[in-house]
Amino acid sequence: MKRLILALCLIAAPVMAVQPDEVLDDPALETRARAISAGLRCLVCRNESIDDSNAELARDLRLLVRERLVAGDSDADAVAFIVDRYGEYVLLKPQSGGANVLLWLAGPIMLGVGVLMAALYLRGRAGAIEPEVARLSQAEEDRLREILKD
Repeated sequence: MKRLILALCLIAAPVMAVQPDEVLDDPALETRARAISAGLRCLVCRNESIDDSNAELARDLRLLVRERLVAGDSDADAVAFIVDRYGEYVLLKPQSGGANVLLWLAGPIMLGVGVLMAALYLRGRAGAIEPEVARLSQAEEDRLREILKD
């Protein structure tokens, strides 16, 4: 029974990250704030959204998002404000444009280069000429037999 209660507490903990004093009175704005917060990374917890994190910085970011929405910013403007302040790392799903294209393409390109190099190596190895094995002369064979008899 204790384990069940502990498991339920662990599951419910991220859901309760948004404090009651943070919730906006306007349900439409609160829904927008939750949607934005779900896409922003907590800089303390790393791979957790600020909506799920209990860190103080996540709380500050949630309040900042709500503050921007109340001020009349669009969702894109609010996200842009946060990104301008904290960098693109704050986005849980980084943009795939601009300089990030190199990062998105680097993995597949390196994999392709590796496969190409392996194919060229194996192709060259298959076509390689085997060196001729030098045969022993009759005198060397006779000497070897003498040595092995002793």
